[in-house]
Order: sequence, then structure tokens, then C-alpha cells
Amino acid sequence: MNIIEERLGMMRSFMDAHSLDAFIVVSSDPHSSEYVADCWKSREWLSGFDGSAGTVVVTKNSACLWTDSRYWLAAEASLAGTGIELMKDGAPGTPAIAEWLCSNLSEGSIVGLDGKVCSIAEVKSWSDELMNAGIRVDASTDPFAEIWNNRPAVPTGEAFVMPIENCGETTTEKIARLRERLEQKAADGILVTMLDEVAWLTNLRGNDVEYNPVVVAYMIVTANDATLYINKEKVNGDVELYLKREGIATAQYDSVWDALAAYPHGTIMLQPNRCNRAVLEKLNSNCFPIYSDSPVAAMKAVKNSAEISGFEDAMLNEGIAMVKLLKWLKPAVAESTITELDVDAQLTGYRKAAPTFRGLSFATIAAYGKNAAIVHYEPTEEANAELYPKGFLLLDCGGQYTNGTTDITRTIPLGELTLEEKEDYTRVLRGHISLAMAKFPKGTCGTQLDVLARQWLWQAGENYLHGTGHGVGHFLNVHEGPHQIRMNNMPAPLMPGMTVSNEPGLYKADRYGIRIENTMIVTNHCEGEFGEFYALEPLTICPIDTAPIIPEILGDDARAYLNAYHSMVFDKLSPHLAPDEVEFLKEACKAI
Repeated sequence: MNIIEERLGMMRSFMDAHSLDAFIVVSSDPHSSEYVADCWKSREWLSGFDGSAGTVVVTKNSACLWTDSRYWLAAEASLAGTGIELMKDGAPGTPAIAEWLCSNLSEGSIVGLDGKVCSIAEVKSWSDELMNAGIRVDASTDPFAEIWNNRPAVPTGEAFVMPIENCGETTTEKIARLRERLEQKAADGILVTMLDEVAWLTNLRGNDVEYNPVVVAYMIVTANDATLYINKEKVNGDVELYLKREGIATAQYDSVWDALAAYPHGTIMLQPNRCNRAVLEKLNSNCFPIYSDSPVAAMKAVKNSAEISGFEDAMLNEGIAMVKLLKWLKPAVAESTITELDVDAQLTGYRKAAPTFRGLSFATIAAYGKNAAIVHYEPTEEANAELYPKGFLLLDCGGQYTNGTTDITRTIPLGELTLEEKEDYTRVLRGHISLAMAKFPKGTCGTQLDVLARQWLWQAGENYLHGTGHGVGHFLNVHEGPHQIRMNNMPAPLMPGMTVSNEPGLYKADRYGIRIENTMIVTNHCEGEFGEFYALEPLTICPIDTAPIIPEILGDDARAYLNAYHSMVFDKLSPHLAPDEVEFLKEACKAI
């Protein structure tokens, strides 16, 4: 706690030296990443809170952290005694950041932020709101360049090329498609800022960000040329030769600023909610920005046949590892001392048997009992619960394989359950199945489907506050857009070839948490008088525990779906398992 107080003091000294009355510290990096390299974990360094989402605001007399419902319980524990107040973003009565600043600062105040890690849209929104109170925003400073001693360096690990049999499309072909979209928007070029978009467009992968196989780089693509801005030590001879063959020049990472200043064309496409504000300060004054959603995101979201085949192979390997874990788990808990971290280690060990396994796609959430009520709980050596043969273990996990990325959640009963736990489990499962069974017309977005997953909880006066589904990258980020399934409006339509998670849940503080998740793929269903209709098919291959199910709540349609799903799971996994594992799987997939 003394360390956090000291760091807040250093921040306030910086503010005094630069005539700032407040400073906004976001969680992002220059590429608007969800997960960031260590050198950009400034909000975590300042506050001690290590969740992937959150914003700290420091004034001369106070400090607050805004974060969403996934992290409220974890943040409350992390911030205790630091002098930083938790602001439950999205909760009734919680002011937005600009509203809070207007209430706590006087007219003429100046609010600082780092324009290299805040998006154009963020800075504009804050500036517009604060201007009404006579407060000015200064986006020109990075305090952590001065106050963060021994700050980690920008990653220097080497990039590597994805085999074409895994990608299914060459970089040359992808850039040609991108240029067609730029021409449709009358854009002479585009600055690609998102790391997963750069990785997908170039068919490069790396190890610069934990869990996300990306490289730190920008890319500028115009009608006639393409340049990758990446530190040269990351590009070995084979990668350099590959890029030249694909028509891509390379330049040092930081030279992107000079390239923007000298940009010779009339227009450039920028994504305002993903492009950092510093780009506008550097951009050639004769160049006109065209603000638009990134066409690369939409292209990347629709998987080709090679990527879909890779997903299927990755999900098969994940399913094999999960069955081995499930077979081991309950007997181990009954016979010996097993902790949450033991579950994580055991599963990772099973995954390593697959030659395509490269690591985790996010930190494993192995949450027992009341820990599962913390949506993004992560066991540590200091907080590592022992498992007992009663209650639920929530296991949310995923792997990075060279041909796909996995994301799965199972809520596993370890023994005796209460009636309430069984009822809640069944309602969550029925919501999961209701969404999985959806058939919907072309043009439907995830927001229109979200209620299918929540309806059975709503009937019981229950709900969850996180989204129901997100896209999943192909050996890339486990969270990708532009499509999502959630209550608030996400207009990107669901299209065949898109992957999307299906993960309703329920969380009761200090008691238990439940979540059931499969990764799905959007497929064609039918076409007729009323146009095209799509469906969702599961990519995840793993049994869902049937022991907690109350049949009267589940319903006949959901029961039939679950039995069909389990039949598919058995057929796909059983040829790859030992005889005793097949017997376990047969029982786990038994029709109900």
C-alpha cells in the first residue's frame, strides 16, 4: 500500500510540474489493445489493480478507478488501503469520468492524458464534455516516461510467418481486398493500428503480448505500397524475405510518426475509437482523415475454410485435454488436496500433448465456490483455494494452437449441491442452449439475439452484467470484433464464417458463480421467400455436466439439443482417447 501511495505522490508531483489539475490513466497502449505489453501497463503500475479494463483518474486530493462489473469484486480487494476509490462503472449512481471531473475541478483547470495511448474518440469525448465546464484537456504528456523507474522496454521478440495452409489466403490477396475497400471509401490509404489486424493482414505472429500471439507494429497501406513499421531486430532474414515477396516494405517502429508527417496522399482512413490521438498531431496538415470502422476487422472476422478447419483441429485437441482433466478432477478432489492452481497446471499439462499447442489464450479462471462469483477471478499463490467434494468449480480457459484459438467454460459440480445451485445452473444452461439453437435472418446483430441467453434468468429475476458473446481470433486474440452478443447495441451483423462465444452466466457474491461457454460458428441455415437465414454451430467439443440439471426447468427442446450435442462430442473425441477415458466420456455424454 505504501508503494501505491508513493507512486500517486510521484504522479501528483509530475502534475504540479506540468501545471495539471488532474490526469487520466487508461489501460491501453498505442494500439488500443485489450491486453498490453508490460511497458504499457501504466494503470496497473500506478494503482496495483491488474484487471484488463479500468481507468484511473488522479487529482491533487483524490484518486479513483473506474472499471466494469466483471472486476468490481477483484478491484475492491485490490484497492483496499491504497487511497484509490472504486467507481463501479455502469452501476446506477456512478458518475462518468467527465461528470466526476466537472464536479471536482474548477473552471480553468487542465486535465492531462497521454495522446499516444488514448483514442481519438476518447479524447474528443472528454474534451467536449469538460469544455462545457471550462476545463481544458492536454493530451501531450506521458508521465510514466519520467516517474516509472526501470520501466520495461518495448518487446523485441522475433516475428514468424504463419504457413499458408493455416492462413488460407496470402498477404498479397488480403491487401488486394483491403485496397478494394479503401477505394470504395475514397480513401487513398489506411493506418492499421490494431496489433491483431496487423498480424492477420501480414500473416505474421509473435510473442509481444502475453496470451496474444501478435507483434508490436503499425502498417500503412495505400493503393501502390504497403509499409510495416516494426523494430528491425524483430525481423529475421526469412521474415524480411517473405515480406518483400508479398510487396511489403519495412521501417523502424517509431518512424511511423515521420511517415505520417510526410504522408503524400490526400486522404487516410483512421478508426477513431481504435487509433491513438497522437496520430492527428503528427499527420500531414494537407491530409484529410476519413473516419471509419476498420475494414480489416470485418475481413478478419469472417473465417475462410482453412481457418475453420484449423479451429476444428484446435477444438479437438482442447476437447481431448478437457476430457482428461474432467476424468481426473472429481476423484482427485475426493482423494487428495487439490487447489485451483493445481487444476490449471493439470490442464496445461494435458494440452501440451498436442504438437500444435503454443500456450494459453488468457489466464485460466479456476474459481471454486465463492471465488467464482468474481467474474474474472484468477488464482494466485497468495489466493489459491482448496477444492472440496461439494459445490461448484467454474473453469474458464483457453489455448493458443498454431491453427486456432480456443475459449471454453464449464461449471463443474464437485459434490453435493443446494436446490438453488441446481436451479441456477439449469437456467444458465437453458439460456446457453436457447442461443445455440437460434435461427436468424441475414442482417441480424448480436444485440438482437442476446435476450435468448438471458430470458430464463430474467424470469427468475436474475441477470448477469457482462456480454454474452465475442468473436474469437484464429491463432490470435481470444477477444475480437466487430461483432458481439450483448445487451447494449452492437450493430455489426453476424455473418457465416464468424466465430462467436456463447457464455451466459450467473454470479451470487460470496456464494458461487456459474458460466457455460462454447465457441460457435455462424453457418448458413436456409434461403427462401424471406431471404437468407443463418444458424450457430458449436466448435467446442466437450461434455457439459448433467448432474445439476433439473429437467422441469431445462425443457424438452433444450434436452434434445443437449443429447444431440453430447452424441457429437462422443463421436468426435472417443477415437482419440484411451479405453478408460472412452468409458468416462460415454457416461458423461449419456442421454438424459
